[in-house]
Amino acid sequence: MKKLTTLLFLFTSIIAFSQEITGDELLKKAIEFHDPNGNWATFKGELFVTMETPKNGDRVSKININLPKQYFSVVAKRDTIITTYILDKDEISFSLNGDKNPSEENKKKFSLNAERANLYKNYYTYLYGLPMKLKDEGTVIHQKVERKTFKGKEYLVLKATYNQEVGKDTWYFYFNPDNFAMEIYQFFKEEKDSGEYILLSELETINDIKMPKIRAWYYNKDNTYLGTDILSAKN
Repeated sequence: MKKLTTLLFLFTSIIAFSQEITGDELLKKAIEFHDPNGNWATFKGELFVTMETPKNGDRVSKININLPKQYFSVVAKRDTIITTYILDKDEISFSLNGDKNPSEENKKKFSLNAERANLYKNYYTYLYGLPMKLKDEGTVIHQKVERKTFKGKEYLVLKATYNQEVGKDTWYFYFNPDNFAMEIYQFFKEEKDSGEYILLSELETINDIKMPKIRAWYYNKDNTYLGTDILSAKN
């Protein structure tokens, strides 16, 4: 009976807390957990990411981010192919297996272009910069915080949308109600049955920022497993 009373108290507390806390307050607490010293704004460092997918060989990437200098690079290796993308302020360059002047055929085959370079930059700086990136201009934080159960666990859920010039996707961020760690994020596109959810586990501390070490991706519509990114501070 005592255990039941305790559980009911905790359950009631979570409900009350989710009703009382605003979106901005939840985001503030989450950032305090992940980036307690405010280091993301001046982040300079290397990330090593191994991407595992069901039907392809592993892709191993070395990522260099220097936000103050507006520098980003990613060197990715899969099998015998090594691609390099560098964005240094407004200058963009790329290479294939060390060749800085690949043929037009190889540029097309391996997507060696400015669009792909910017995609990688936005992808890695956004996902590994969360939840701090939710403070970026153009992000709309919804103030109603919901309590949801996902995979049998209770979360405080923050909804974020974006100004039209930034993006059209709707994102949901699931935070542990005990310590405000980000443990899941999920996005939906405009189309029905669209989008993915990403399960986050373990933490890798880089420059005193607690980043999700393991990210496993699934389709929203049928829970199909897509792949896993594994982060390391060292190669």
